Amino acid sequence: MTKLYCYIFIFFTLILFGQKPLSQEDKIYTAIDVFVAHPSAKALQNLSKTEADFWKNSQPKTPDEFLAIVVLNCNKAYYENQFGQTEKAISSYEKAWQIYQKKKLSNYDIIEFCLKPLGNLYTVLGDYDSAENTIKQYFFIVNTTKNYPDAQQQKFAAILNLSNVYQSSGKITFAIELLENTLKTEKLSNVQKGILLNNLGNNYLLSSGIHLMPPEVYDKADNAFKSAVNYLKNEKEQSEALSNSYRNLAALHRQRYPPEVAISYFEKAEKIFFALPNQQPRKIAKLYYEKALLLFDERKFDESTKQISAIFKLLIPNYNSKNILPNQNQLYAETVLIDALDLQAEILLLNQPKKALKTFELSFYIEDLLMNSLLYENSKIITQIRNRNRTEKCISIYESMYQAEGKTQYLEKAFQLSEKTKSGILQGYRSNIKNASAAEKQLLQQLQNLNNKILKEQQKGNSANISNINSAIKKQNELMLSLKEIQSKNLNSIPEKMDLKPLFSKLENEKAIMIYYFMGDEKLYYFTLQHSRISLNRVPIGDGKMFNIIHFIDYFNDASSITNDISGYNQSAKAAYDLLRLPTNLVYQNLIIVPDGILNFLPFEALITQESNTTNFAKMHYLLNDFKIGYTISANFYLNSKAISKTEKTVLGVFPIFEKTAFELSYSKKELEAIRTNFKGKYLENLEASFSNFKNNASNYSILHLSTHASSGDIETPASIKFSDQEILYSELYNLNINPDLVVLSACETGIGKLYKAEGAMSVARGFQFAGAQNLLFSLWKVNDYTTSVFMADFYKNVKNAVPYFEANSNAKIAFLNDKSIPNVKKSPYYWSSFVYYGSISQEEKASNYIYYIISILIIIGLFLIFNHYRKWKIFTWLSRKRIIKK
Repeated sequence: MTKLYCYIFIFFTLILFGQKPLSQEDKIYTAIDVFVAHPSAKALQNLSKTEADFWKNSQPKTPDEFLAIVVLNCNKAYYENQFGQTEKAISSYEKAWQIYQKKKLSNYDIIEFCLKPLGNLYTVLGDYDSAENTIKQYFFIVNTTKNYPDAQQQKFAAILNLSNVYQSSGKITFAIELLENTLKTEKLSNVQKGILLNNLGNNYLLSSGIHLMPPEVYDKADNAFKSAVNYLKNEKEQSEALSNSYRNLAALHRQRYPPEVAISYFEKAEKIFFALPNQQPRKIAKLYYEKALLLFDERKFDESTKQISAIFKLLIPNYNSKNILPNQNQLYAETVLIDALDLQAEILLLNQPKKALKTFELSFYIEDLLMNSLLYENSKIITQIRNRNRTEKCISIYESMYQAEGKTQYLEKAFQLSEKTKSGILQGYRSNIKNASAAEKQLLQQLQNLNNKILKEQQKGNSANISNINSAIKKQNELMLSLKEIQSKNLNSIPEKMDLKPLFSKLENEKAIMIYYFMGDEKLYYFTLQHSRISLNRVPIGDGKMFNIIHFIDYFNDASSITNDISGYNQSAKAAYDLLRLPTNLVYQNLIIVPDGILNFLPFEALITQESNTTNFAKMHYLLNDFKIGYTISANFYLNSKAISKTEKTVLGVFPIFEKTAFELSYSKKELEAIRTNFKGKYLENLEASFSNFKNNASNYSILHLSTHASSGDIETPASIKFSDQEILYSELYNLNINPDLVVLSACETGIGKLYKAEGAMSVARGFQFAGAQNLLFSLWKVNDYTTSVFMADFYKNVKNAVPYFEANSNAKIAFLNDKSIPNVKKSPYYWSSFVYYGSISQEEKASNYIYYIISILIIIGLFLIFNHYRKWKIFTWLSRKRIIKK
């Protein structure tokens, strides 16, 4: 407190001797100095109050005053992070950066004191897109600013931190490439080499996992870590980096014999680490977690639990160790807590499965909090995938409990957990858009547009304009902060559990069976919902059975694969059918399939249910012959799907055709004429089939039909669709904001894209779903121009006759197989099974039907009243006569 009294004495001395009173910025700097002298949680509150009073009583006006606010928030954020208040620290850094940018301030090392720690904290909480943007932004500042202080050190920090982002977000190959290139091409100090080698070794380790690591990758990781130790062990100021290298060596040797090697490395790391002064609680907690993992591997479960308890004590205020588990209301967004809880659940799973489930529930709760803090799609997907691995373990527990106790509620809970991971990002986006304010919608749209702009520029590779990318990132960052400010005023929402009663009711009303898949790492689980009952079964996929699925899908790589091996196709399609355990009960012939993982690319209709020796494709027995099949991305999507409108359909047709080019779609003209014959609408042909024309007209028609070229993309290139004037990425469709009755994507691979287990394929179809389309017909591979035109003609004839879309799809496929004018070779499943229908299977009742129904009821009531009145009159007459007779 001595320094505090000193400041107070100076302040009053200046006033007494007639000096000028402190300026506003000086008051802030004084408050910062007082806080830094004795930082504490209470002092943090006082500092925040000082800032709030400043904004309230005298708005900052000059650059010096604004800079003082920036410095205050950077100092506050640093200590908030030290005290484990990660989310608050991020908010303070964001505020500092926002003011610094808007007011175009200078004379402060904003990279060192704000952007570097901010990028690292984004990484800690899994906000990888924000982290990457922040790091790229300060890397650009360093490269474009003359005589930037410590420029080389800041570039090194950017490379290191970017590799951490890539590592944490699963882009391991990107991280390895970045680190290897830097080590080969840059002039680095021994310290820098040691730090990068440690990071490189960690990426080798993660590239294949400890259990499946090939010997050559193991050797690379081992050499990298040992080289890092050699570079760092004589550097006194790099003790923490040296400790990290030993910890990574311990992790590499986990579950390898003898275990003493891993323990020896960890003990070295631990000794060095605890010799360091003033370590953050979070860093200590991470060390405890790694020790708990080692003890778990040695089956020292009690000792491992003690380490986990120590983590809870460090990170959770008022934690009561007697309960083992913390209370849910004590938890907050922190990934170390998730790791600790998951490990505790694994220990409890050995003897107390129900308590293990409760522990996993706490992890799910924190994951939900983390998800609420994220804005970017990629970061949300990664968080959802992490949820997915835990979900598989919980499903397995619930299944075992059901087998032991026979309680259906366990199956329902397993289903509800599975549903939480099904296209959660897409469903959350549609829900948010529906409820968002006009300002929030505008920000979301602008943010998405900038994201697409950055993506398209990056696709140019070496010719990309880095300045344009940075400018877009800078603007995107500003929008992100504004959006966060709006969303922070809304209460965080935790997704509600799926209610099975209305789901059963809808299935029963639509005479449908639902098969719901969950693709885990070890097992393929499938739920069957029919007649208000739910069942759960599983198929082990770790023993090579997954090959049956992959082998079947491979038959659709090109047109000749099936026709050149009809017998092999028969066997493969039957093996896949047997593996997927589809129902044979034909009481209900409407089948709803919720695929998962690689099953998103599988044409279920083409599965063979009864193997035969025939080479006649029309005589083979497909699943198509047993069921009318519709698909959906989740049970919730199916439950909330609206009935298909029975009003007269109008079509917006997009037919670029690409005449006299290598991309010409000659049969697209026949497809156009077949549709135009049956439906009124607007048909955009050739150059008129531009993206702007499509956007301007899309909201005016009930069916959107796009007959064009599309691509599924690859790992680095996103899925896209061609218009006459440009190629549009799937994510550029998000902002269309449409609500058609049906979207038909008559193009190649419109349902294919980069696949995420939990979310599905990042495809052109997904882009339309984000835009608001509920019912879609799209393709799973490269479709044939001629056979597509034949199929589409039949499909639209069915639609014209008011046949539901999913049934129209089935009917068109059966008609194709029965068409005698089509040669047998063209009846291969390759030609007719590509198009799948996702959406509602029910149709709304016509308004006139309701009127007839009401009129009928009124007539019946009227007749009843007349009859009743007549009956009473007859009785009254009879009684009157009786009285007369008696008299």
